[in-house]
Amino acid sequence: MAESRIPVELAYGRTGLTVELPEDRTTVVAPTYQAAAEDVPAVLREALAKPVAGPPLREVVKPGQKIAISLCDLTRPQPRELMVRALLAELEGISTKDDFTILVATGTHRGNTDEELRIMLGDELVDTMRIINHDARDDDSLKWMGTYGDGVPVWLNRHWVDSDIKITTGFVEPHFFAGFSGGPKLVAPGLAGLDTVLTLHNAARIGSENATWAVCEGNPVHDDVRAIASGTGVDFAFDVVLNREQKVVAAFGGELLTMHETTREVVRELSMVPVPQLYDVVVTTNSGFPLDQSVYQAVKGMTAAATVVKPGGLIICAAECSDGFPDHGSFREVLASEPTPAELLTAISAREKTVPDQWQVQVLARVLAKARVGMHTTYLSDAELQTAHLFLVEDIAAAVEEELLRVGPDARVCVLPEGPQTIPYLSDVAE
Repeated sequence: MAESRIPVELAYGRTGLTVELPEDRTTVVAPTYQAAAEDVPAVLREALAKPVAGPPLREVVKPGQKIAISLCDLTRPQPRELMVRALLAELEGISTKDDFTILVATGTHRGNTDEELRIMLGDELVDTMRIINHDARDDDSLKWMGTYGDGVPVWLNRHWVDSDIKITTGFVEPHFFAGFSGGPKLVAPGLAGLDTVLTLHNAARIGSENATWAVCEGNPVHDDVRAIASGTGVDFAFDVVLNREQKVVAAFGGELLTMHETTREVVRELSMVPVPQLYDVVVTTNSGFPLDQSVYQAVKGMTAAATVVKPGGLIICAAECSDGFPDHGSFREVLASEPTPAELLTAISAREKTVPDQWQVQVLARVLAKARVGMHTTYLSDAELQTAHLFLVEDIAAAVEEELLRVGPDARVCVLPEGPQTIPYLSDVAE
């Protein structure tokens, strides 16, 4: 009798991807479903008027003050236009568009094109507001702020530092080495200079056991990110929580650290899911577009899978990778610089100075040291992936079936259809 199969919809690019897997051997782990807010603009405005901590936004800003807004680049599904419009509406009568500078917190990513900015913010805001892509490598655009945290030299975007009012905007989700996204990350690494980012992401910090999903206190990366943001000053912070359709579920505003702590506890309840065992095969994604545009970004989905894969098991990551590895930056070069993942880790640990994109390579090398990683992708060949210690999976269902047959009748598969939007962990019973 043929094994019964179930269809599983994977977040992949803009269209999604359906795979059929054996029903009695497959565990699907997805975020707790939360319906989108019925009136998103009202929810956003309420977060600004009734903050978690600190005064309402209208009491923070005075007429004529210059306001800088930090927001995520295109690799994040932040509802930027809605959030910026909420800020403009809440400050009506106090500030005008001319008072604002929107800073795209690229970190070390490339700047967004005009077309991408229009996708992110809409034509009207792009045509009527001052928008600047942060450039971590442009020394003239940076300002020295001093040393913060555990010896981190801090340069920040000059437009941000020189503004009268600094407002971070973002969304909060578990992060594979910083604990959670959003909040203080919109200052550093988002608006930081290259040397600052490389220090925050050096081998010692990334290599810490506490530099992982959903850990903030005692996480050397997040501890220093938090120290920089609070030490250099943020006047108001504004974050949202998204559901698996990337729609706004809730919004929070106010004093940076208290707001972020409140928001991440909500996210923890929605996205952290216990599982009873480790799995022979874990199928994951990177949450579809815009998060699965490159292998660099897809490392997050692989890392989520690594939390519940058996040592020596198989991870299959479905990520469209329309931006390649990407072609810019040094990620591919560093990843291909050593013949094995183990030698990569050794080489990275031996370096006195971090190089760009090393941290993502270090995290991926740790995953590769635990499991084999194949990718289902539209834009990269097997030969290209092999240079990065990965391999192409053309048919996910067939690859899963082959691995289950190889391991035996007790083999099991886990699926993370939303990738890093859901972080599985071993339950107490399993431990």
